[in-house]
Order: sequence, then C-alpha cells, then structure tokens
Amino acid sequence: MKLATTLRRASAAVAVGALSLGLVTVTGGTAQAAASCTGDVSIYGTLADGRLTYTQIEPNTGDRVKTLIGPDLGFTPKAMATLNFNTVLVTSTAGDLYRVDVQTNNSALALAGVEKIWSGGWTFDKMVYDGAGHLYGTVEGQLHQYVVSQAKPQGSAHIGQHVVIDTGFVLKTLAAAGDDRIIASTQSGQLYSYKIDGVGDWTRATLKSDGWSGVDALASPGGGLYYGRTNGGMYWYHDVDPTDGDGSDIAYHTNDPVDASGWTQTLVSAYADNCAYVPPAPTATTGQKIAKVANAQVGKNFYDFDFHYNNAWCAEFVRYVWANVGVRTSGVTAAAGSLYTYGQNNGTLHSTPKVGDAVVYGYSGGGVANHVNLVVAVDGDYVTTVGGNESDKVKKTTYNWKTNNNPLNAGDVAGFISPVD
Repeated sequence: MKLATTLRRASAAVAVGALSLGLVTVTGGTAQAAASCTGDVSIYGTLADGRLTYTQIEPNTGDRVKTLIGPDLGFTPKAMATLNFNTVLVTSTAGDLYRVDVQTNNSALALAGVEKIWSGGWTFDKMVYDGAGHLYGTVEGQLHQYVVSQAKPQGSAHIGQHVVIDTGFVLKTLAAAGDDRIIASTQSGQLYSYKIDGVGDWTRATLKSDGWSGVDALASPGGGLYYGRTNGGMYWYHDVDPTDGDGSDIAYHTNDPVDASGWTQTLVSAYADNCAYVPPAPTATTGQKIAKVANAQVGKNFYDFDFHYNNAWCAEFVRYVWANVGVRTSGVTAAAGSLYTYGQNNGTLHSTPKVGDAVVYGYSGGGVANHVNLVVAVDGDYVTTVGGNESDKVKKTTYNWKTNNNPLNAGDVAGFISPVD
C-alpha cells in the first residue's frame, strides 16, 4: 500500500535518527518501473568521520530498503567510484588511491580489506566508473579517463591507458550513466549528459537548463535512473531514454523522494552497471501486421475459414487478413477485382509493391480480375506473396514481379493496393 505523503515524510524523519544504526527499512510506493535492474540499486557513501555506508533502493518505487554503516576506512576520503557490487575505489585527501573490498552488505556492512593500490597523484575532486571498463575523474576542469581491466584492480597493472579527454569540465556533481556516458550538474543549475568517444571526441547535451543548482551529490546505477541529493534529501528521477540527449522525458518524483532528509554522506556513488536501458520494441507497421497474420495461415484450406465460395475464395482471404489487423475493408467483396476498385476509390492503387499490399492479377475492367493475394515480403525485384485458393489452400510464393508477372497462371500483375487504416 502506498504511504500517504505526510506519513512518508514522517517515516523519513524517523529514519534520520536511526540511520546511524543501519537498522531502518522503508518500504512502499507504487510508482511505475523505472529501468531494467538486476535487483535493487546499490549506493555506497562515506560519512564525515570516514565510515563507509551502503544503501539499497528499490528501483521501481524509489523506496529505501536499508542503510548500513560500516567501519572507518582509515583515511579521509575525497572522491569515490563503485566498480561493482563489492568493490569501491576511494581517493584520499593525500592523493592516494585505495581499493575497498566489501565482505558483506546483507544485514551488516563488513569489509574484507582496505588496500592502498596507488601512492600519490590521485587528486581528482570527482571520480566515477561507467560499469563498462572506464574510470573517469575531474580535476581543475579536466576530464581524465582510465581503463580498468580487473574487478579487483592492483594499481597500475590493472588501471592504465590514462588519457585526458578534454578541458572545460567545471562541474558541481558527476555520475556515470552507462557505457562512456556521464551526467553532471553545475553550480548554476544545468544538468548535462555527456557521451565520450575518445580524446577530444565527445558530445554534450543539456538535459535541463536550470533547476539543478541545489543538487550537491549525484549518482546513477544506469538505465536512466538518477539520484540527486538536495538539502539532505535524496530524490530520484527517471530519464525514459538516457541516450537521446533530451531531458524533456525525465520524470521527477519530488513528492515521493527516497528520503526527505537524513543523507549526510560526504560522498555517494552508485554501482553503475546495476540497471540497463532497454529500448522499447518498435511498433509493427500495418504491413508487418498483415504479413504476420497472412503467414500464420499458410497451409490451411477453405474449410479452416468461415468463407462462402469454395472455388473462389482469394478475395475473401485478403479481406479476412486485413480485417484481422483492423484496416478498412469496406468495398472488398468476394470478387478479386473488388480490391482493384478499392485501390482506385481510396487512392492506394500503385505500381510498386509494399508489404501488406494486395496484388491483383489479370484485371479486365469493371471490377473483374482473375486473382488476388497479399505481399508479405519485398526483396528488390522479388516479392513473396501469400494467397488463398492457390492449389486449393493458402500458399506462399516468391517470384520476380518485374519479369515474371504470372507465377499463378492468373494473368499479369495489374497493380498493388495498400489498405486504408
């Protein structure tokens, strides 16, 4: 059941006091699914005293499942990037790079070890991992890129191929959003999306021109899910298509945050390969729908349908298929020539084939023709047709319509007729 907004905010307020104990689970919510995720979203963080935190969020509802507080890392964190479910890279204010190995984040957050894998030189103010082998960091407006070759990297042996992508990356927040994709917000409130293709080869899209100046931390598990912290509250957003460079399809959940307050971590970082963007399946065209229905009838005979003329049912078959996909069949009778007249009356009679077209053969005028069937595929000069009453059944035939207009001994092709939706 969905919690009322006031109850939800009250629960969040209670969570603030209990957050340090790592015992609070907040559930509920009915928002639509946001992305294709392998389980809940994982977000690591660090508190001001150097302790590591782990938060699990249900991606479909934005509800926080749990928050766990782990031990002190033993240094002052400056930037962090989550490599995978149990490996986090963290830099120190001294410029060292550490690999933090998580032993468990189930009911408690326990570490298997904290290992310094690089001494000095890691002065990035922000650092993110794209979930696909690239580690990014920003310092003094430069965007740097490294290749990470192991799930548990050991220094330069597994983190290398360092390049400077470009300058001009003066950003307030930074998060990975997918393979070589990052999102960022600025002090003045813009939300940017970047696609990185190589040194000096990148594109930037402005998702939002304002409204994001209050966000002081940003994380993304991929799949178009964004988590932004504002005034201690964690808010979640869904970019329906994170690859299109268009922010008009970003859904805000302002009245239904992950938590209204309580997020006091100095750093937050999501496991970037946690969720994936799955493009919507393309909608089938009318012609494709016609071809699918027609193909499914191949091999059937007159008695498999509720037709009326067992010696001349080709036009009834065309009408049957067209009717099954919802196109207009008014004027189509049991006469093959009625399809030619249909094309004349509706302005859809033409001389080249398209999938879903009716093909009229041997038209002699006055609504009289020898045969009609349906185009289910076009490959250059070749068409594949499916027709009723061909050798007393529904049959599929492929032929060169330009040089062999008469594969059924029914006369020349008189024309192709597209249906009217």
